[in-house]
Amino acid sequence: MIQTKSVYTFHSLPTMKYGVGALEEVGHLAQGFGSTVLVVSDPVMKSLGVVDNCLQHLHAQGLQTHVYVGVVSEPVDTYVDEGLKLLQDTQCDVIVSIGGGSCIDTAKAIAVVATNGGYVGDYMKMQKIAAIRPIPHIAIPTTAGTGSEATDATVITDIKNDIKMMIKQPAFMPNAAIVDPLLCLTSPKSITAATGIDALSHAIEGYLSRLAHPYSDLLALSAMELIINNLLPSYEDGTNLTAREAMALGSMQAGAAFSNASVALVHGMSRPIGALFHVPHGISNAMLLPAVLEYSKDACIPRLAKIGAFFVGQTDAIYTDEQLADLAIDSVKNLCKQMNIGNLRQYGIDEDAFFQAIDKMATDAIASGSPANNPKVPSLDDLKVLYKIVYDYKF
Repeated sequence: MIQTKSVYTFHSLPTMKYGVGALEEVGHLAQGFGSTVLVVSDPVMKSLGVVDNCLQHLHAQGLQTHVYVGVVSEPVDTYVDEGLKLLQDTQCDVIVSIGGGSCIDTAKAIAVVATNGGYVGDYMKMQKIAAIRPIPHIAIPTTAGTGSEATDATVITDIKNDIKMMIKQPAFMPNAAIVDPLLCLTSPKSITAATGIDALSHAIEGYLSRLAHPYSDLLALSAMELIINNLLPSYEDGTNLTAREAMALGSMQAGAAFSNASVALVHGMSRPIGALFHVPHGISNAMLLPAVLEYSKDACIPRLAKIGAFFVGQTDAIYTDEQLADLAIDSVKNLCKQMNIGNLRQYGIDEDAFFQAIDKMATDAIASGSPANNPKVPSLDDLKVLYKIVYDYKF
């Protein structure tokens, strides 16, 4: 399953600050990049006081600031345009994104387009190379899920064509990340569940990907162990700082793993659902993950067995690889059920509308390239069948 060549490339963040209270470092970090900061966030982070807290640390170092809090959904190309205009009008020379993956992905796109020009979609599939250094970007996640702070990818929706554009180039990697578990304490149960399963899907897909390699495996396995052991505790008690800290670390490791090994079929199928039916990315991943693992099982039993072993924990019982692979799938399914992840019908998506969109979703999924990284590579017809299965999937 792992690619056979013996030379691999690994891209990683230049600077990462991690730990309780790490947000306090944002002013010092930003000061090293410029003097005028554009803070990219969302209305929820503004209302919770998170944006103002960040601004205080920036102002303490004498930095000027401007704020864009227009990210009110998963990132779309118009947010990039709006944020870019504000950056240009105010002549900001540093970007700080603080929020979930939507804020971070929007900021990544602003940083690159600001210096390289064009439309953000131009950079998809390397059609346009970001050859000029982007505006320096510090990413600060407030959820333990997307891992976007540790990746060189951004996902932006082209709203005219209802396509989620997966854009991946080294230039999209932030210059620095600040991962402070305290910022996750405000996440409600629904967000904790969605982002947590998103992080788990990143780790699993990064490990099962045909592009996985020994270094990405180390991160993916570590991330899975942390997430599997701490997701439910952080969901059941949002104030459990130990669990939140482990989830923040696991999410970051999972992001680094999939950024280098690539995601696979779950993400390939998830993006069209998000683009057409506006299901949040983490939730659609959770809805898809067990069914995709069932589909893929026969092509990756030894690796699924490693995942199953994390769910088993320390035991004297002896399992075959196939038993552990089945246990991995059943455990993921049960985890989703315990956190009230429903299927697409239960989410409220109209059956007729969904089934009419299957041809487009399957075509768009294939075009994204991600399904080709899956241990079992699906045909177009396979994808159509899978979309039908997940609509009414029983957790």
